[in-house]
Amino acid sequence: MPYRSRATLQLWLEDFMSARADGDLIKVVIQDDSWGDDGGLVVVPLRNASTTVYVRPPMGEDSRWRVVFEPQLDEVALSAEETAALVAELGTAAELCGYLEVRSVAHNEAAPTA
Repeated sequence: MPYRSRATLQLWLEDFMSARADGDLIKVVIQDDSWGDDGGLVVVPLRNASTTVYVRPPMGEDSRWRVVFEPQLDEVALSAEETAALVAELGTAAELCGYLEVRSVAHNEAAPTA
């Protein structure tokens, strides 16, 4: 998997957010990798559920970005309105995942090969 610095992910997130009115809680946090590089993790906080959600770059042979839902201990019980709001938040997470995948492919194609 090609390395993505936190700064690169932050720029991509800013570009994504510049055309939107939602997703104001999304942020890039520090994720040090095993080599000590300053990698980034794109976290998508949800207002309508306590589950931690983040967008993960490709891993191993899988070339697609993924939206990851961390497990939680408690159930979530939502009204119809809260469920609709959660669906909208998850839609934003899905769109961001697709956007990062497209940016990543373009970034890979533009990178010089050794």
